[in-house]
Amino acid sequence: MSVNHVFALFCWVKTTIIFRRCSTIANIAHQINEEIRDKEVRVIDSDGTQLGIISSKEAQKIANSKELDLVKIAPTANPPVCKIMDYGKYCFEQSKREKEARKNQKIVEIKEVRMTSKIDGGDFNTKVNQAIKFLKGGDKVKVSVRLQFRKGVPLHSELSDKLLDEFKEAVAEYGTFDKPSKVEGRNITLMISPKASK
Repeated sequence: MSVNHVFALFCWVKTTIIFRRCSTIANIAHQINEEIRDKEVRVIDSDGTQLGIISSKEAQKIANSKELDLVKIAPTANPPVCKIMDYGKYCFEQSKREKEARKNQKIVEIKEVRMTSKIDGGDFNTKVNQAIKFLKGGDKVKVSVRLQFRKGVPLHSELSDKLLDEFKEAVAEYGTFDKPSKVEGRNITLMISPKASK
């Protein structure tokens, strides 16, 4: 096999791989290269220079001559806007930015601490420490005190209120109380948000 045959085969393989790679990526977000079928497009060069309105075939030739991709970035514009770029590199950088944004994003969860109005001192302290741990971790805490009912009337609700007041006092250094406690079904609940770190 001659050198020319080997070179031609190499170019064919490279073009096929690039086309398949770009086609796969293009289906996710943008139309690129041969997928762009508009008669005319407004073209932005890889360095940001405006090349004006030209035929999509001519734009594709320019992109090919630079070994880059023609990417439709504003399909609803009239005419559509295309940019000459390395689309694989662009997609990689986009996914890197998204990954970085997700990493820096703090997802606040709501953790629940449940008690009864007859809780003993040791268990109460355990629940307080649990809530403090959640608040230090940046999560909100929902404190629930189970009410006892007789014939549809809550018993000893003053004990539950007193318990929540003690709980608030115990975690005040670590949390803030946006709303007063409220009755939810058979529980009195209190929401605690973590204090902003200084």
